[in-house]
Amino acid sequence: MKTRLRQIGRATAVMLTLGVAGNPSAAQDNIGATSLTIYSTARPGAVPAELYRPVAGQDSYFPGQAIPGYAMIRQERAVDLVRGVNRLNFSDVAAYIDPTTVSFESLTAPGTRVIEQSFQFDLVSTTKLMERYVDQTITVDQIAGNRVDKITGRLLSTAGGLVLASENGEIHAINAYQNVHFPTLPGGLMTRPTLVWDVNAENAGRENTRVTYQTAGITWWADYNLQFTEGANANSGFLDVGAWVSILNRSGTAYPDARLKLIAGDVQRAPAPDQNIALRARAAFEAADAIQGFAEQSFFEFHLYTLGRNTTIADNSTKQIELFPKVLRVPAKKLLVYYGLAPGYGDFGGGRATERDLGLPMNTKVDVYLEFENREASGLGIPLPSGRMRVSQLDAADDTLEFIGEDVIDHTPKDETVRVRLGSAFDVVGERRQVAFNIDVNAERMEETIEVKVRNHKTEPVDVLVREVLYRWTNNDIVETTHRYERDDARTVHFPVTIPADGEAVVRYRVRYTW
Repeated sequence: MKTRLRQIGRATAVMLTLGVAGNPSAAQDNIGATSLTIYSTARPGAVPAELYRPVAGQDSYFPGQAIPGYAMIRQERAVDLVRGVNRLNFSDVAAYIDPTTVSFESLTAPGTRVIEQSFQFDLVSTTKLMERYVDQTITVDQIAGNRVDKITGRLLSTAGGLVLASENGEIHAINAYQNVHFPTLPGGLMTRPTLVWDVNAENAGRENTRVTYQTAGITWWADYNLQFTEGANANSGFLDVGAWVSILNRSGTAYPDARLKLIAGDVQRAPAPDQNIALRARAAFEAADAIQGFAEQSFFEFHLYTLGRNTTIADNSTKQIELFPKVLRVPAKKLLVYYGLAPGYGDFGGGRATERDLGLPMNTKVDVYLEFENREASGLGIPLPSGRMRVSQLDAADDTLEFIGEDVIDHTPKDETVRVRLGSAFDVVGERRQVAFNIDVNAERMEETIEVKVRNHKTEPVDVLVREVLYRWTNNDIVETTHRYERDDARTVHFPVTIPADGEAVVRYRVRYTW
């Protein structure tokens, strides 16, 4: 599937609140586009929005658990400047902005420069207003039966309720009240996170500017939807492969009519001072087509995907965009794998394991995989970013799709194999036991005989891959076996077997370890 980059049209930027020092009535305007490039540090499919709500008692812009992802934001804005130093307040920026990444540049006057900048995030709230109005006058509405009494006085304390001192000297301890009236908004409190610049302009006039910064609180993951159709036998079939990108935005601002880019690859970042998060980049792909989907290109050692149309990403929302159009009838193979050791056993690290009985628990489950080739000949042949693959199968009785399993894949280049684990087989079971063991310390040698039985209770033959780990020592040799085998590495071998309907396959081998 070939792609090409598309020209992206200009879009209207977000609404701004701009004020120029010494010229409060200066004209305001919006130009150009808002664009963002999203990176993700989240495990695909593992970021449900409900897990990332603010913690009670904390400022709503700074919840206790951060969303594992980030984005680079670029916004173009028009400002009217006077000659000399101007104070610019840029609101509607993300609440999770990293102030150290902020850059400001004039696109029309290179001599204009920032001489000082700050990020103000002391946002207005009931608690903040109460704190700021201690020792100042407020009015409180208190319900008394069927009437509402207004109490005006100087606020002495907010601990455990409100304590007011009226002008006649009376002290009012108020535990329950309806409303609080504040005369003005105290200085220093903002209704939105705001970037503040002191900008020096060589000449007066309107300038087009670009603001760039990095923000947390926004992430994405890929979801692949696969529909499996059985083939001529129990070991083959076809997959219809479609995919979507899910973008979760909790960054504290919306991105209307924005140009969207995504980066796929493992991008290194230095850990933040207050967080210890494994930082990785994830991204998505969609073939460019008539509706202007994603166009892909190599970018350094990663992949860059640009959406060929503008899109709006609302705050506190999850947005889904088609990753690529559905690809039909991709040849697939059903793969059954039996690993006789219980999960977590078999990787013993360095030393030799010379005890006869290591107390290894037996596993009876046979794992089920679907495997397909990411090749152009199969209808794919495209970079597949990491994501969650959900697989369904059609129930012919009522023409409904039924879920049969899901797995997570890592970034997969073209021409590589994709393997999706769906669970454990119901009608195929395994059994593993040690038949013989002997050790000769003087000869520096030990031998072990293992027998593996796999039973098929289905009405048709199945292929099973028997996986064995030669865990006792790295120097080993299989000196006797009932079946051919393939060696994956120094300690891992596979025995491919075909089990007849309602039948059993018995794999027996003798392995010799030397040192």
